[in-house]
Amino acid sequence: MPHPVLVVNPTCVVCRRARAGDLYVLDEIAGQWLCPSCVFEVPRCDRCRGLTREPITTSEDQRLCRSCAAGLVGCVSCRALTAPSLRTDTGEFVCARCAMVFFDRCFSCARYSDASRYLSGGQRVCRRCVTGFESCPDCRTLLRAGRACDLCARPDRVWNYSFKPDPRFHGDGPLFLGLELEIIVPEHSYAECVALAAEELGGLGYLKQDSSIRPTGFELVTHPMSYGYAIERFPWSLLDALAERGCETDSTVGLHVHASRAGFASPAHIYRWLKLLYRNESAVARLARRRSHYAPFDVLARAKARDTAKSHQHALGLDRYQAINPYPRHTLELRVFASSLDVQCVQAALAFTTASIHYTRDLRVTDVRAGAWEWTRFAAWAAAQPAYRPLVAEMEDLACAC
Repeated sequence: MPHPVLVVNPTCVVCRRARAGDLYVLDEIAGQWLCPSCVFEVPRCDRCRGLTREPITTSEDQRLCRSCAAGLVGCVSCRALTAPSLRTDTGEFVCARCAMVFFDRCFSCARYSDASRYLSGGQRVCRRCVTGFESCPDCRTLLRAGRACDLCARPDRVWNYSFKPDPRFHGDGPLFLGLELEIIVPEHSYAECVALAAEELGGLGYLKQDSSIRPTGFELVTHPMSYGYAIERFPWSLLDALAERGCETDSTVGLHVHASRAGFASPAHIYRWLKLLYRNESAVARLARRRSHYAPFDVLARAKARDTAKSHQHALGLDRYQAINPYPRHTLELRVFASSLDVQCVQAALAFTTASIHYTRDLRVTDVRAGAWEWTRFAAWAAAQPAYRPLVAEMEDLACAC
């Protein structure tokens, strides 16, 4: 607490009353003073503990006076003020929070990048340093000098959960889907199932470890595919083959679908899509065949939908484990579905993601007033589209089951 000083006929900058006596200095150069009653209403700088009437909030949620905030810069991601210590590959600076969530650290130059590439061996390389590395002639993965490509050397490997290779796009965009299918695998046939899945997937996908799959299992992850490519070219017979070898799914494992943000017409389109799903929570959960604490319809996320539709950066402060995860830079992750080895169920998840995006693309206010948000309207629209037969068949089966 600052010590009072004797001042003649000052005016308190808070209560605006002129009074003589011992007052507290807020800014002596500017002639700003505080009376003993108001001094406790003015915040103090978190760094120097001095009084500051208009504290400046940093990316670390510190409130600083102007003197202590001097020299801070805007984070290139969230725009909040931060210390100029974490430099990006674009020459700007990023705050520690955004660096941890949205950026990767370059193996070569140690700068942070929001557009890094996978380097064989498990590292990441920023866009500035890419030219310093060779590429695998078969899969184009970046290679360190004299090192072999780990992706080509071990196509049947179950990768670490954090494994994230460069995406390989299949089909025609701009809307691409990425499938993540969690599968419980018996220990006695684990190696056989891994070899089978890797062979059938080829370059379309890969397998990852996931500690949430109990007692043992793997996550089948695909590279981005258009909906048409997925229906026609994904090795659907693999699901039956895995089931025949004792693999299974239950309520503890999920099916996630990533939809590319580039496949939406605009942030307003993303917002309409989010609103359709949130307004029809019960119907979506029924189609998904589960409600899970890994994918709840979060109230706070729904309230921030208009912001997260604009950019993934607005996801800060939200939980990743929710019905629609808005954290990925290039995708929106629909996490609601229960996993399955039934071909129709998996195809229905892809069909619903695609259909709901196309349905909301051109909705107008007049459509909404006419009932476009109603699930029955969406279901009728989907039923008229031959491409979404797996979804329509799944909805009919679930209706009969009820």
